[in-house]
Amino acid sequence: MSGVIENHGPSHLGKSSDYKDSYDASLLDPIPRALARQALELEGDLLPFKGADRWTAYELSWLDDRGKPCVAMAEFEFPCTSEFIVESKSFKLYLNSFNQSRFSSMQTVAKLMEKDLTDACGAPVMVRCLSMKQGLSMGMGHFAAESIDELAVDCDVYQPDAGLLARVENAPTVQEALCSDLLKSNCPVTGQPDWASLYVHYTGPAIDRTSLLRYIVSYRQHRDFHEHCVERIFLDILRRCTPEKLTVYARYTRRGGLDINPWRSNCGEQPEVLRLVRQ
Repeated sequence: MSGVIENHGPSHLGKSSDYKDSYDASLLDPIPRALARQALELEGDLLPFKGADRWTAYELSWLDDRGKPCVAMAEFEFPCTSEFIVESKSFKLYLNSFNQSRFSSMQTVAKLMEKDLTDACGAPVMVRCLSMKQGLSMGMGHFAAESIDELAVDCDVYQPDAGLLARVENAPTVQEALCSDLLKSNCPVTGQPDWASLYVHYTGPAIDRTSLLRYIVSYRQHRDFHEHCVERIFLDILRRCTPEKLTVYARYTRRGGLDINPWRSNCGEQPEVLRLVRQ
């Protein structure tokens, strides 16, 4: 694949790293999506969903032509069809490498990032840089969905178990949007907790909400990347509850100045770009 960084084994994972402050695209570590999708019985490009991984960077800085620091936020969108994802620690190291490098404008930085990230993941990546004023104007948002977190449930399973999912007995066909703030998974390398809010929008036989909440909680001790967790959740709901239309969207809290927000859908829905209170 032309231009792709040939590195299938991330060099920064689990290691102490010096933060470079001069621009260096070689810091990016691509990880093949196929490694996780094999376990989900997904082969090649025949995916039962569309989607993207939305990242937000809150700690972006560089120098202008006169050496004066500039600060910004940035939004990144990686298509779920890309061959690779970018490992988050390497992404942080890459972003920090801009700190003492000079660029003529914010647009120049955005275009350079688009090229580097596209080369790294093997598919077009969209980058949008925002000034602090633009970032502040975004405000806080919330899912347009009904929370299931107040349901009284007994939970004793803390590894993903699709068998927890169930439809309502004699389930009517419904269209509803549900959400939960109780999703937690863990970094597969460091074991650090990854907290998230989950949005599930579907049309089909009614899902038993208690079963859905217990299933979400079952990720609590699971170690995997954000993108892989969302794909597993999507497929488990699709296979166990057989909705006609399904969208799953997770917004994770930030770590090291980055949040990661994957979504997967089989009905063309593109969830709203918003910032939740914990982000």
